[in-house]
Parts: sequence; C-alpha cells; structure tokens
Amino acid sequence: MLYDAAVIGAGPAGITAALYLVRSGVSVALVENGAPGGQILSTAEIENYPGFPKSIKGWELADLFDAHLAGYPVARVRGQVTAVRRTEGHAFTLELAEGEALEAKCVVVCSGAHHRRLGAPGENDFSGRGVSYCAVCDGNFYRGRDVVVVGGGNSALEEALYLSRIVNKVYLVHRRDAFRGAMVYQNKVRQAENIELVTGSVVDEIRGGSAGMDSVIVRHLESGNVRTIAAEGIFIYVGMEPLSGYLPEQVNRDAAGFVMTDAEMSTSVPGIFAAGDVRSKRCRQVSSAVGDGATAATAASSYLEQWNA
Repeated sequence: MLYDAAVIGAGPAGITAALYLVRSGVSVALVENGAPGGQILSTAEIENYPGFPKSIKGWELADLFDAHLAGYPVARVRGQVTAVRRTEGHAFTLELAEGEALEAKCVVVCSGAHHRRLGAPGENDFSGRGVSYCAVCDGNFYRGRDVVVVGGGNSALEEALYLSRIVNKVYLVHRRDAFRGAMVYQNKVRQAENIELVTGSVVDEIRGGSAGMDSVIVRHLESGNVRTIAAEGIFIYVGMEPLSGYLPEQVNRDAAGFVMTDAEMSTSVPGIFAAGDVRSKRCRQVSSAVGDGATAATAASSYLEQWNA
C-alpha cells in the first residue's frame, strides 16, 4: 500500500505530526521501534509542559499522547527504519530491519536523538536515580542539594548556571582546562559563588546504593589524583547523537549529524520533512517537539496537495 505520509518515530514530534496529518484526511503510517513516547519515557517527571502545573510523570504524558492518537485511523508499524530511498514516481520506500518495507508519498522524520553517555561505571545503574541528561527537566528534584555537571560546551555551562540558582552547590567537571562554551557563559560560571570548577578531570565512577547515587569519583588527568565528590545528582552534557543515519545522503545535516531544515521543517530533499530532536536546533524540549511536529505536518499536507493536483 502507498501511504500519503510516513512518520518515523512516535515521540512527541511524531505523534503530533501523525495526529495533524490524519486529521487533514490523508493516510498515515507511524513507524516506531520502541514504545510510544520517545525520550519522555526516561524522564521521571515533567514540570515545564504547559497544562500540568503540578507536573506529570514522563510515562503518563507519553500515554496521554498515544491515547489522543488512538481514535484515528493511523497504521501503526513496529520496526526500525534502516533506509529511506526515492522510488519511481517520486514516492519513498522505507526499508525496515526485519526485511519489510512500506511506501509513502512523503516522509516526516521524527526519530529523535539520544544523549551521548560517559560510559562510566554506575551510569546505567543510577539512570533516573541521580543520573540525568536534562537539568531543566530534573533539576528541581535536587533543590538545596549538591550536584555534579559534566561537560565543557554551551549546554554544560548553561545548565550549570541554571542549577546554581536552585541547588546548594554545583561541581562542574570538564576533561580539559579550558571550556569550549561561549565566553559569556564562562564568565558567569566563574563568577557564580556556588559553582566549583573541576577542570582537567574525568569521571571514573558513579557510586550509590538502593536509594540512588551518593557520590562521584573524579580523577585529575595530569596528576592522577582521585577525588570523591559527595553529590546526589549528576547531569551529563557530553553531546547528543541524532538518529539520522538511515536517511539519504542528499539530506543536509550539520557537523554533528542533525538534520537541517527551513522554518517549515522541510529538508533539502523535497518530500522529506524533519521535526523534534533529530533536527538541527537549539531547544530540545517536549513543547518544541510538539510545535515542530505540527509545523512539519502542515508543510507535508501542502506538499501532498501539490502532489495530488
């Protein structure tokens, strides 16, 4: 069957895109390799999504997104997309890891990204119990406590500053002696009274117990000296990795591999749109993903109108 639109990924951007598309009267296939919800499934609570002033658990919001789409005739396809290829007649073929394939007149890419991990012992064990990759999402849970931030780019510096306003103390750990972030952020970090710079150092281990993490083992690279930092949370910002490797090489990406789009979420390949965390942009939040998904679906609907004209 040739679908009007195929949406890759059932996170906030993908579910929103599918919802807007199916409501416009087109046939939609929604391809997802895991459970609907995307990264919000790994977030304990979300406090900054409008409409939920008392916060909402990540899995609860994911369920609500999915339930909103449940009453519409969207074809749910379980599988991992391994390639997207242009076929005759300007349609697209989506190849799946299981050997199956489907065709669509246009594609909305919402496959997201994942945080690059440190690879330190204890990181997986304390994920969601001290280990976080989003200070805006989880920082309030550590109000008045001591935390560690790892990284040296803009994200690490910005989030360290954000956390410094709500926690007791921030230890900013960076493997180099100089930060890579903008000087304006570096100056603010150095001026903050409750931010301690731990430069030229790496995290060797994250430790804790049944209640969660309680300390971070840090090693100075030059001297080899090891230090134990008592902290109840660690926020890791060592980069994001987009899930975009399956797209045609003609789709323009930035240096980190994120898909480049215009304001309407159109990529460099006509008929392929991108929304959410897979897109090259500054803000990666649930609210921005929803907006991207709605915009991409609107642009895809216009593309389909021209196709059918």
